[in-house]
Amino acid sequence: MPSTKQKKKQYETVKHTFEPVYDENSKILILGSFPSVKSREQAFYYGHPQNRFWKVIAKITGQEVPKTIEQKKRLLRSRHIAIWDVIDSCEIIGSSDSSIRNVKVNDIQSILKNSKIQAIYANGAKAYRLFQRYVTDVEGYPLHQLPSTSPANAAWDFERLCEAWKEIL
Repeated sequence: MPSTKQKKKQYETVKHTFEPVYDENSKILILGSFPSVKSREQAFYYGHPQNRFWKVIAKITGQEVPKTIEQKKRLLRSRHIAIWDVIDSCEIIGSSDSSIRNVKVNDIQSILKNSKIQAIYANGAKAYRLFQRYVTDVEGYPLHQLPSTSPANAAWDFERLCEAWKEIL
């Protein structure tokens, strides 16, 4: 009998289960691709302890790194930042963005209609490409690609990430 490590990882159909964070005063929208396994377990964005998203946002805004979901929401809202993911549901193996297939996108228009979004930022190349490929009903909003805060993006150290992410301010 093959060990757990020897078993081929299987695709699973997964639905995004938590809401976007925004309010009527949100001015920028940061989009990820799809929540990681850790984020899905925590039911909130960027839940993997090695993901640098919250550290980067705290550093560039001069705030303390938020620990709880409520602190994270407060930080975003205080800086007029909205976050969500491009994908509502897909087939995926674990947290592997490269395995994503059979995509259904989130209704990005719902945020745009109910806020003051001026620009959209993609957290990484995958989110950028997914947006360009699948989101067809959004026009008139500049789309910017930022380097991914994922631990898989080892080419970008923390200081370099922060420098690039200052663009959202």
